[in-house]
Amino acid sequence: MAGTGSKSNDGMRHDQNLLRVPADKESDDERRVNRIHKEIEGAFHELRDIDEGVSIFGSARVEEGHRWYELARETAACLTHHGYTVITGGGPGLMEAANRGAAEAGGLSVGLNIELPHEQHVNRYVNRQYEFHYFFARKLMFVRFARAFVMMPGGFGTLDEMFESLTLIQTHRIQSFPTILVDSEFWDPLLEWIDRGLEDHGLISPGDKELLVVADEPDQVCKHVMRASEQQQELASS
Repeated sequence: MAGTGSKSNDGMRHDQNLLRVPADKESDDERRVNRIHKEIEGAFHELRDIDEGVSIFGSARVEEGHRWYELARETAACLTHHGYTVITGGGPGLMEAANRGAAEAGGLSVGLNIELPHEQHVNRYVNRQYEFHYFFARKLMFVRFARAFVMMPGGFGTLDEMFESLTLIQTHRIQSFPTILVDSEFWDPLLEWIDRGLEDHGLISPGDKELLVVADEPDQVCKHVMRASEQQQELASS
């Protein structure tokens, strides 16, 4: 599915009104509900055959040649060789690298694109795509069709997905679902803040930090994912 720039801008204005104006027309709400329903239903239909997916997140600003780009590409290829479908946001940078690694390894490379003020084009390595207007509908698909989250270095969007997954794990909405931080050097300052800023002040439970796992090599990521997949299958059959 693909949208046009004008449609994207119209949708953006409607959302800005929803989030800014205290009251709204009932008819506008009905249209939104219908649009949300169609978007989620369409995505469920399009992605339903994905049983062994892994959602990979990371910065759109990292270009080919950077070590993170190559690390994301190799990680996706490793996951593909082990039978997993790679799912990304479909954009450039580390999303492109992951889709590229999956496609070059002969696997299914999925891009879940989102309408943005400056339209984001799906990278050329995606071989199945679905376009979203609503961030929350897109987030649902990242979790629904994945066995794990793999977090490459990234900015606000990557952090948003990471903390959302942690909340779902902490509240037992999902089980045996690892959030894997790739490149310990990049993530260590955040882990230290979680330890000293959150755990030491009693803002999270002792051991909550262990919900995050760290990996530096593609093989390590694959092992974490395979272990989680086995556990999830055991839970489903019990």
